[in-house]
Amino acid sequence: MSAQGAVILIGHGGVPKDMPRQWVTELKKLEAERRAKGGGPTPQEREADRRIREWPRTPENDPYRMGLLELAKRLAPLLGGRRLVIAYNEFCTPSIEQAVEQLVGEGAGQIALVTTMVTPGGSHADGEIPEEVSRLQKRFPAVDLKYAWPFDLEKVAELIGYQVGQVRFDG
Repeated sequence: MSAQGAVILIGHGGVPKDMPRQWVTELKKLEAERRAKGGGPTPQEREADRRIREWPRTPENDPYRMGLLELAKRLAPLLGGRRLVIAYNEFCTPSIEQAVEQLVGEGAGQIALVTTMVTPGGSHADGEIPEEVSRLQKRFPAVDLKYAWPFDLEKVAELIGYQVGQVRFDG
């Protein structure tokens, strides 16, 4: 592993088009029950999550995953030799935990985690991911985990402004 550490690019994760929709409904119901009661996931919630995450993915049934893979290909050369792996907040594998476990197993001592969800205020980027990083930091105290958050909104605005500038109107 590079002395410079590693990077985990975290996407939201998508529901495959050919997966039974009631599976997501079941998972969301179990998550809501857990949040209302407090505590950790039940075995039923863990199994529902696993079943969705491990559904076979193809470009046809999960174009979001393909898009994240393409982004990762373009990001990797910009990371100064750091190893890059992908993780998903939900619905897809590997999970953030699995990605951290993989990199720790490869000897990473420093891991930066960055999400594709760039606006503040979201439950995933502002809540779930930092909570997961905190939990993982306790589990792996010898590893330096850093969450690259929040994004510089001026830079995000520049990116969006650039993209809007690519739009051409007739007339």
